[in-house]
Parts: sequence; structure tokens; C-alpha cells
Amino acid sequence: MKNNKVHYHHQTHSIYRNPHSIRSRWSIMKSQDFLENRCVISILTVLRVLTIIPYKCIVTVLRTIVELGNFSSLTHSTGKEHYSCEYGSIKYYIYCGIAGMLSCGITHTALVPIDLIKCRLQVKPQKYVNLINGFKLTIAEEGFFGLTKGWAPTLIGYSLQGLGKFGFYEVFKNFYGGMLGEENAYIYRTTLYLLSSASAELFADIALAPWEATKVRIQTQDNWASSLRQGLPKLYAEERLWGFYKGIVPLWLRQIPYTMMKFACFERTIEALYKYVIPKSREQCTKSEQLGVTFIAGYIAGIFCAIVSHPADTIVSKLNNEKGLSLFDAVRRVGFAGLWKGLGPRIFMIGTLTALQWFIYDTVKVIFALPRPPPPQPPLSLQKKYGLTGDKEPLICDLSVKT
Repeated sequence: MKNNKVHYHHQTHSIYRNPHSIRSRWSIMKSQDFLENRCVISILTVLRVLTIIPYKCIVTVLRTIVELGNFSSLTHSTGKEHYSCEYGSIKYYIYCGIAGMLSCGITHTALVPIDLIKCRLQVKPQKYVNLINGFKLTIAEEGFFGLTKGWAPTLIGYSLQGLGKFGFYEVFKNFYGGMLGEENAYIYRTTLYLLSSASAELFADIALAPWEATKVRIQTQDNWASSLRQGLPKLYAEERLWGFYKGIVPLWLRQIPYTMMKFACFERTIEALYKYVIPKSREQCTKSEQLGVTFIAGYIAGIFCAIVSHPADTIVSKLNNEKGLSLFDAVRRVGFAGLWKGLGPRIFMIGTLTALQWFIYDTVKVIFALPRPPPPQPPLSLQKKYGLTGDKEPLICDLSVKT
């Protein structure tokens, strides 16, 4: 117990198994061995199909990261893991923010072509009928290079958003968990995930809004600007500071439900997969198997994220596309049916994007040797009180009545 108190100061972490009890340690592996892993090959194949970044560039960057990082064999060993920092420390939060910055910045930039067509479907439905038609028209009118429009504000904006989203999520999860106490943090863990993610996204979107407004203008307004260098000062000259933040409310309406679903659904899906689908516990899985589960859970969460956030996403695109348009005017013009225009491409884009974000985020945490707590288990006090065990406790249960 003494060691646990030294390494983990926050009450909320006690709902997880102590990461130091996980008896696995990676030995150093060659980067080529990592790149030949089946799970990694699958992720690279998805990136190769969808990304605007050259495939060789992706492999080169990934190989460099692996060689610099704390990677090891994908086999399970019984050695004790060593971490670069304590769970809940300032260094831990900073590293989580950096991991989030990389995961959001890379994935959103890689999917710029799909995002471009999605925005045009929402703003100009008469011209762009569907996803395939949108690609054909864009390539015919602007060439293949036209599909990369808006990549710079996307990279900067979503990197800043990822820094705030993932970094503050970890901060708020520990903060709110400490306020709830050990037992309530476990019983109401879904509420904890929802509240923590909503609080994090509120601040993250303030950093994103100016870049999102510039991106949408570049992508949807003909001959407005072809680059960030042209677009950013032009938007400020036309509408001053208000132009950057006039879409902040619908952006919150889009991103906060999206992020709440992204984190809560992911956390509970991971829990369900290890409880009911994966035939062995997380501690018994190799790191590559754990990252594979992360990718699957991320894709499932991404599908739900796309659905709940799509109407607000349509309004954001409409507001940022037309000068002087109010929120209520945008809703009236689009109509109920128009709110769901482009949902198919968005589900595909957000599902893939969310899965890749969680995969990259978890991978970077491994590289930085950060603590990665397994799915939560009921604290001993609850197990004694209700006669629960980690393996037998149902995923959803009413702990107010003894079963």
C-alpha cells in the first residue's frame, strides 16, 4: 500500500489496477520488426489509401519514432515495467497532451481530401451530389492538388485542439474523480468520462476555432484564398476577430457531444471488449494486441461520434462559408434534411479518424513509457460491500441494490 501511495496520489486512479502490477516489459526491438507486425501493416494500409501524405514518408517517420522511442518486442514477458513519470504528475499530463497533439494533427491532416469533399457537400449540395461526384468535380476543376486545400490550418488547428483535448481530459478525469471519491468514481465512471471530456473540449475548441474558420473558407469559397498565408489575414481584414469566433457556439455544439461520445464510448467499449470478447485479460495481451483492441474500440466510438455531432458540423460549415450569416438563419436555410447531408462520408471519415487517433495516442504513450492503466475494476470496498469481483461484475449494474 505504501508504494501505491507514493506513485499514485489521486483517488480516482485506485479504480484501476495499479500499472506497476502489470508483469510485462518490452525488450528492445528493431524498427523493421515493428513495421512488419500485422497490426501495424493494417494501419499503414488504411493510411496509404486515405492520406495525402506520401506512403514512404509515413514509413520513414514511423521508423524514426520507433528507433528513438522505448519500443520492444511484441512478446509477453514477466519483467516489471518502468515508467518515465508518475501517473497524475505534471510531466504525465504534458506527455498526454503531446500524444494528443500528434494523434489529432496527423489524422486530421491525413484525411483533408475527405474533409474537403464533406464540407462542399454540406455547403454546395446543388453542385456536389455525393462523395464520388465531389472527388471527380474537384479533380476536374482543380487537379489532384486541389484535394489538399486547407491542410495547413487543419494541421495547426487540430494539433492545438488535440493538445488541449487529451491533456485536459486526463487532468479533469483525475480532478473530478478525486471530488467524487473512490467508490463513486467507479460507480459513476461513465458520468466521469462524459464530464471530463466535455470540460476538456470546451477549452480545446477555443484554440481550434480561428483555424477551423479559415479552413472552411479556403475549402468552400471559390477564389477566396489558396493558402493559410493568404486566408488568415484576409479573414481578419473582412470580419476582424469576430470572424474567427462567430462559429464557436456551433463548434462547441459539434465538438463537445462528439468528444463526450469519443471518450465515454471508447472507455466503455474497451472495458466491454476485455470483459466479454477478448479471451484473456489485458495484462496477458502483448502490446500489439492491446493496440489492436484500441483501434477496434476507437472505430466503434467514431461511428457514434459522427452521428451525434453531424448536424452541428453542417451548421459550422454553413456559418463559416457565408459572411454575416447568423446561427438561426443558417439552421433555417439548411433545413432538417440538410442537417444530415454528407453523413455517409463523415461516418467513414470520423470512424477511421477516431480509430487512428486512439491508436496513435496509445502508441505514443508507449513510446514515452507512460503509465497506461487497464480497464477499471471495482475497489475492494465495493467488492466487499456488494460481493462483486472484477470478472463476475456485469458491465452495467445497479450498485444501490445488492445482487
